[in-house]
Amino acid sequence: MARKSRSNPLALAVLVCLGERPMHPYEAATVLRQRYKHESVRLNYGSLYAVVDSLERRGLIEAQETERAGRLPERTIYRLTDKGSAEIQDWLTELISVPTKEYPAFVAALSFLPALPPDTVIALLTERAVCLEVELAAARGVREYIEKLGLPRLFWVENEFSQVLKEAEIDFVHRLAEDIASGNLEGMDWWRQVRYGDRGALLPPSPWHQRLVEEPVGKRSEDVEEVL
Repeated sequence: MARKSRSNPLALAVLVCLGERPMHPYEAATVLRQRYKHESVRLNYGSLYAVVDSLERRGLIEAQETERAGRLPERTIYRLTDKGSAEIQDWLTELISVPTKEYPAFVAALSFLPALPPDTVIALLTERAVCLEVELAAARGVREYIEKLGLPRLFWVENEFSQVLKEAEIDFVHRLAEDIASGNLEGMDWWRQVRYGDRGALLPPSPWHQRLVEEPVGKRSEDVEEVL
């Protein structure tokens, strides 16, 4: 299947649920939420049925039967096809083995730090660290609850990975804020000058960026190859 068809983890989650047993979309969403999978996969009920329709069009799932409970509308129960089972294997293999280039919003913000005054950035980083600490405490609470239920580690490794990432980010944010406050961050003199000088809102190119612009692309490629 084309890579562009594997851009929505919710589709993979639905396939895995149907790999356990046939069920209707709302039941699959309920199972995912009960297992706290909504912490690792964005569970959007509005797009759930669109995902199911897409999976059916691709032949990865198929309608098995419809059922009605009381006055509720009919619900279609879907089952996984052989093609869908193969897709689970291929998709998971790709996700686990091949790192993908991602573009987190925070990384984008870090790349443009000089557009804000240093003192403002320190305050914002401190605020972010507090928010992350709250999220980390909540994640640890979920983990403790899951452990009390006796669920093997196999079924909450994603929670463990998420905690590791948050802990690393908290440490980085604190250190970055401290380096800015102490002036130990290389480039601080230029940053203070352009933000607190007479240039106002203008952000002139840094001498380091200018050096990159002037350096021939071929030469930069050779330097990278030499390092590697």
